[in-house]
Amino acid sequence: MTQTDSHLLGHPQPEQPGDVPPTADPSSPPHAAAAPPRPAGQPSPPPPPPSRGAALAALLDPATMRRIDRLGLTTGWRCWVVEAGGDALVGLLAKRVGPTGRVVATDLDVSWARSPIRPPLEVVRHDIGRDAPPGEGFDLVHVRLALAHVPDREQALRTMIRALRPGGRLLVEEADPALQPLPCPDEYGAAQQLANRIGKGCAAVLAGHGGDRAQGRTLPRLLREYGLVQVGADAHFALSGPEAAALDAATVGELRDRLVTGGCASDAEIDRHLEQLASGALEVAAPPLVSAWGRRPAR
Repeated sequence: MTQTDSHLLGHPQPEQPGDVPPTADPSSPPHAAAAPPRPAGQPSPPPPPPSRGAALAALLDPATMRRIDRLGLTTGWRCWVVEAGGDALVGLLAKRVGPTGRVVATDLDVSWARSPIRPPLEVVRHDIGRDAPPGEGFDLVHVRLALAHVPDREQALRTMIRALRPGGRLLVEEADPALQPLPCPDEYGAAQQLANRIGKGCAAVLAGHGGDRAQGRTLPRLLREYGLVQVGADAHFALSGPEAAALDAATVGELRDRLVTGGCASDAEIDRHLEQLASGALEVAAPPLVSAWGRRPAR
């Protein structure tokens, strides 16, 4: 699940495969401390950046669902969503497959599964790089933003393909940040120059976490090498829009301390950048998401 660079969302090691955390008690909400009054004349702080997971879902889920629809999603399908990362996409799939279908959502960290889990949805703690598939005979297996960070990518692909029924579809989606080196390709002003400087700093920090930042373009070849047929691929590139801005804000928010200590930008510059994003005055692009699909041969 990663998303771009999904390891930033955090994946603690599983306690026991298959365990799901208990549903949170809605009668006991956390109590936040009241914020101290702001001195007169002091400017309002920038709004807090959104969750990176929520930003990724808002940006990518519609494109992913369009691709899944083109693969033939219908009532009764059995689907496995690998490294699900949240309940938005799997919730949509569960509605589409209906009571006769099955949607298995797996992840190393299933703390996002706070709502009561009801059929056809199942949530399982699972390591795609080591564990056996959570079943067989799936019509669809989907993984997004995870393979670039799996130590044994070959094992992960074999596991997913083995879980497909003959004729079943595998959909793999990975970002390719190397295809989009600048958040603002149209660098026409000071705000765009600052955004690109911060973007380069983020890329340098993320590169230190490992992962293949050019993996997206290799997906069609990988699927053919692993024996899938009817392989195809395309890419989703958000050149601007509120979803891309939200993802940029979430990324900068998570990396803020390292950007400042690394000398990429000052706190004041980051505040100014986040304010520009929140106001809608600054348009930024998101890294292209490459999607590749193929079918397991019928024989």
